[in-house]
Amino acid sequence: MSISHLSALKSRHADLDAKIANEERRPCPDTGLLAQLKKQKLRLKEEMAATA
Repeated sequence: MSISHLSALKSRHADLDAKIANEERRPCPDTGLLAQLKKQKLRLKEEMAATA
């Protein structure tokens, strides 16, 4: 895969990380949303590992 694709994956991974952190800081975090975001982040991490 191209370096630009890997960079895009890393950027999306960082965005998800920020969204997760923001949601976790809320007084009553949405656990369903957190689970969804974490699954997306894991899929991206696996895709990045497969391209490396």
